[in-house]
Parts: sequence; structure tokens; C-alpha cells
Amino acid sequence: MKLHREGYGIILASFLVLAALWGVIFYFVPVTAVRVITGLAGVVFWLLIMQFFRDPMRHTPIEPNSIIAPADGKVVVIEQVEENEYFNDKRIQISIFMSPLNVHVNRFPVAGKVSYVKYHPGLYLVAWHPKSSAENERTTIVVKMASGHEVLFKQIAGAVARRIKYYCKTGDIAVQGAEMGFIKFGSRVDILLPVSFNVAVKLNEKVKGGETVIASI
Repeated sequence: MKLHREGYGIILASFLVLAALWGVIFYFVPVTAVRVITGLAGVVFWLLIMQFFRDPMRHTPIEPNSIIAPADGKVVVIEQVEENEYFNDKRIQISIFMSPLNVHVNRFPVAGKVSYVKYHPGLYLVAWHPKSSAENERTTIVVKMASGHEVLFKQIAGAVARRIKYYCKTGDIAVQGAEMGFIKFGSRVDILLPVSFNVAVKLNEKVKGGETVIASI
């Protein structure tokens, strides 16, 4: 299993802490059910951290007129909204909620040129809260496609997620399906599309980042 570089420090630190805890337990606690259960719980906890930072290979169907899911998770919002940060007009919003069990690598949903990047400090409301898109810590990124259309997407922190990482800047060339960022521990990604685009997913549908087509021109 390939691990994402964002997890190296946390995985090592958690292993050292658990190793110290196991040492104390195995030295002071006699061989009882408590000792066994505590030891197994530590192993399960460490494995959960490992799986959170997994970075599986994805095979992106390169389709210039399609929008690919930027993250793994469940579609929790499909609605028309007023976008007031960049476009100042109506857009179709598709929101994908990532639970702690999902892969948390974020990917470019379209190919093109990065025309806008901005980080916003903010709150840590639960990721499915209606105000999380506008009030939580987040990044906003816009990519201009070869067709001339611009697609905006946001990495949004949740109640548990406390660190958003993004690896692009204005002027960069975005490759569809390529890694764009990472959010640690539960979060959400919003994609805002022109109202003329055709949505290809439904509410509560599970999508796979870098592979599932969620909309098209």
C-alpha cells in the first residue's frame, strides 16, 4: 500500500507513542484481557491512521469535456447557487463529503490553466453544514479549460480536519486527475460549474476521485 507523503510524520509519531504505551502496559499490566484488548486496540488505531493516508493509483479517463470527481466520497449537494467570490453569478454546485475512511488525496477535476488560488482561514463547522462552504477554513481554486469555461472548486475543512494542503499556484498548468492537494481527517470538496453543464451524478452517490465523471459540457 502506497502512503501519501503528508502522513509520514503522523504515522511515525503515532507509532512511537503507541510503542511507548505498549511498553508501559506490557511491563506493568499482568497478562489479562485488559492487556490483550489494549494492545489490539493500539494496533487497530495505528492501522486506521495508515489507511487514512493511503494513496492508491488512479486511472483517469482523460476527457476534455468532462469533469472528473476531485475526491473520493459521497455526493451530498447538487444545487444551483449564487457564487460570490469569483464569478458573481449563478453556478451549479456539487459537493462531495469525505469521511475519515475515504482516500483524502484531492485531484484536478479538469485540465487547463490555474487562474485563481486563494486560501481562507475560517471556522471548523461539520463539513455537511450549509454554511461550511462560506465560513470554514478553505481554499478556492479556479481552472480555465481549453473550451474557455472556468471551473471553481473548494477544499473545505470540517470539524475534525485541521489542515488543508494545496500544491498549485496561479499560472500553473492543471492536468486532469493529477494530485492537487490533501485534506487531513474528514472534510468536503465543492465544485462549481457553469449552469449549462450536464450533471452526471445523483445525491448520495459514491464517487471515486480521479475516475468518476460527475458532469460534462
